[in-house]
Amino acid sequence: MSEPWLHIVGIGEDGMAGLLPATRAVVEAAEIVIGGERHHTLADNLTAERLSWPHPFNALIGAIEDLRGRRVVVLATGDPLWYSVGARIGREIDPVEIIYHPQLSAFQLAAARMGWSLADVETLTVHGRPVEQMIAFIQPDARLLILTTGEETPGQIARFLTERGFGGSRMTVLAAMGGKDEARFDGLAESWDHVVPAFNTLAVECAAAQDAALLPRVPGLADDLFQSDGTMTKREVRAATLAKLMPMRGALLWDVGCGSGSVAIEWMRAARYARAIGIEPRADRRAMAAANALALGAPKLELVDGEVPHALQGMDAPDAIFIGGGLSQETFSAAWSALRPLGRLVANAVTLESETELIALHKEYGGDLAKLSVHRAEPVGGLTGWRPLMPVTQWSLVKR
Repeated sequence: MSEPWLHIVGIGEDGMAGLLPATRAVVEAAEIVIGGERHHTLADNLTAERLSWPHPFNALIGAIEDLRGRRVVVLATGDPLWYSVGARIGREIDPVEIIYHPQLSAFQLAAARMGWSLADVETLTVHGRPVEQMIAFIQPDARLLILTTGEETPGQIARFLTERGFGGSRMTVLAAMGGKDEARFDGLAESWDHVVPAFNTLAVECAAAQDAALLPRVPGLADDLFQSDGTMTKREVRAATLAKLMPMRGALLWDVGCGSGSVAIEWMRAARYARAIGIEPRADRRAMAAANALALGAPKLELVDGEVPHALQGMDAPDAIFIGGGLSQETFSAAWSALRPLGRLVANAVTLESETELIALHKEYGGDLAKLSVHRAEPVGGLTGWRPLMPVTQWSLVKR
């Protein structure tokens, strides 16, 4: 069995003085110390050779592995396994070769400064990630702790809040927590104008106005929240579709014929780190899907230009597949063979021809076949009547 040779050390604003004696001894005895400029500044007076993060950052694992057999320390901020480099390294290098030395995380420090229970807040990061990711978490009375990307990030988030009717939300930027230069900035989203340090953590206490947009993470967002040419999966059917697809943490969806992206976007909103690839041959619909993804907090939606079934080749194996367009025996066969065990497949049909395909597939493969019919109340002259949407035939099954 491999022996530990790599130490990943969390360090705070109090530098070496804030480390436990045993951890400090590990850092002081290292032959090589790897970290960012800020980390090296916090860990001064060392005799070890110092290396900075490689460029591109993806080269980090190779650079570390080249040092195997030497006494190597990687410095990280706070807890190396909480939205930090330690998790990335641990996915590539056998954890039995690594010893982690955690420090208080920015989340723990921020929760203490705010007097918030960590069990009752959402902990998010937009550091090096699209800021729009946080939009999905804007909910009435929600408390958010967010690792930011830079000095401009709080202003961007203030704008997201204000545009959605949460301008009265209280925002607090906390910088250099635990160090001699610790600073705090308080204000409301609608009037936020602070100039803050680039390295900061943001606390948000969401407050909804009476006309605020309510965007729950449970599937079934209103149709008018999506840009569409009218061919999108409608709200009620979309909610039923997502229930059968079963969004799960980190799972991947293929949305075949994604159109405006409504199913893929709601899939990504419904579970942490859920991913989706939308396959759509029309450029105008891909543009709408991309715009919808940004507006609704799913900026990592991947969009593929291609016709099925050929476009399905070479993509990561999915945990779920939705076929909303391009249904054929060939498309199903390609999708089904790529689907992972316990994967879920849902296909919706509105035309008689597509329904005939679903009935034949159901007869051969089993699963559940349902007819979904939705009526909405609409004005009829000066009165109100029921107006039907096109009925949808839905076939769903789990790969065993």
